[in-house]
Amino acid sequence: MFASVLLAILAVAACAVFLLRQNVVASFGDYAAGIELDRLEELSTTLARRYRAGNGWGFIPATDRQDWIAQELARLQRLREDGLPSVAPVAPLAPVAPVPPAPPAPPAPPLPPLPGPRVHDVPVVPGLPEVPNPGPLPLARRVSLLDAQGAWLAGRRPGPDAATVRRAVEVNGRTVGYLAVVRDARPGDALSYAFLQQLTSSLWQIVALAVALSAIAAMLLARHFRSPIRQLAAGSRALSEGHFDLRLPARRSDELGDLARHFNALAARLAGAEQARRQWVADTSHELRTPLAVLRAQLEALQDGVRSATPDTLDAMLRQVLALNKLIDELYALARADVGALECKPVALDLWTLACAEARGFEERFAQAGLALDLAPGPAAAQVMADPDRMRQVLANLFENSLRYTAAGGRVHLHAHADGRGIRLHLDDSAPGVPDDALAHLGDRFYRVDASRSRAHGGAGLGLALCRRLVEAQGGTLAFAHAPSGGLRATIALPRAGAPA
Repeated sequence: MFASVLLAILAVAACAVFLLRQNVVASFGDYAAGIELDRLEELSTTLARRYRAGNGWGFIPATDRQDWIAQELARLQRLREDGLPSVAPVAPLAPVAPVPPAPPAPPAPPLPPLPGPRVHDVPVVPGLPEVPNPGPLPLARRVSLLDAQGAWLAGRRPGPDAATVRRAVEVNGRTVGYLAVVRDARPGDALSYAFLQQLTSSLWQIVALAVALSAIAAMLLARHFRSPIRQLAAGSRALSEGHFDLRLPARRSDELGDLARHFNALAARLAGAEQARRQWVADTSHELRTPLAVLRAQLEALQDGVRSATPDTLDAMLRQVLALNKLIDELYALARADVGALECKPVALDLWTLACAEARGFEERFAQAGLALDLAPGPAAAQVMADPDRMRQVLANLFENSLRYTAAGGRVHLHAHADGRGIRLHLDDSAPGVPDDALAHLGDRFYRVDASRSRAHGGAGLGLALCRRLVEAQGGTLAFAHAPSGGLRATIALPRAGAPA
């Protein structure tokens, strides 16, 4: 984490230094030239006054124009040093000292050249390359005066490809010319590289600061993440050792908080599964022990001569064997369904026709129990993909459940309807009903609303669980709800044959 944060900070610093260097190298010259133009404000004002007074650029001498700008700057400098106002004369340049007004003064001698190399000391011959600048030129040697159309008037004559920065000379709000400063090769190199050198000397401070910030950030982030990760690791070890009652604090709102909540949900699910497994073992052993105990008592009575092997005794023993066999078959089917090995051979069949046929097989038993069987008109098309043998097993268990637990004088109502995706088959019986808290557990293994009453009717609590697994194995669902007639409603939903899943 420390290395990641450090590399990120160094990468950002390196990119910033690189971009700063590129901008300085590319734009520092223009920036410096713009500053130099600001220093020519006095010259621009003087030129505008003389242009206004002479109504044009006629005051510029016809000869020695290349040195005229430098001479004008030197004159303005002397006026500033002498404390005199820099009011430009209308005529060509005259000596600064006062002269008698009678005879005209002779032309002022040329001023001594300013220190520094001069580009135009060598005449520019058309067709020949310009003599390269031997070094950085002073500002006075890099200023040009252009007219409003950009034609050269005085000062340095810029080449066709010269990089210049201009400032307009305005008179009465109208642009009459430009002062241009030519970038001499790389005019800002000295300043820019001095700035970059100073920046480079600060890189070690930037690196040290990045290391310190990375260490602090890594330490804070590690403390932020390490505690919940340790709790998760300890909780995982506890789960692997079978301590399913462990719960982690889930107060965080980030991904680690979500992980802690998922961990708690997993622990609760494992705890429920462990409780169900223990209950499963206890219920299975209890249900197997009951018929075995009856058989053992019958056999011991035969051995002791207490009872004789009469047909009634053999029938009683056979009933216990059949009950034991049914329980084992149901357990075996549920175990195969749990591992996905339950054999189903789905074919296209009419679910409503199959349900009505199975209901008519129970019609006599319903009549003996004092129950009325009501078959509603079926849907026009009830074709589904299902295993007919498995569906008969499901329907038989549901009819058997209604036959056992519906009070005499009640009704069993079978009806169905089709929608766009499948068929829903409803089996309703009358009172007594099922409590609300018991509906969610119907279909759980060995669950009985009234254990003693269920055992008296011969149920082990596996029939509805097996029905649910058989329907789910064929791509359907089995749900339980309160029936409008006051009893229990069992709903089988299967997809229509050929319908998308």
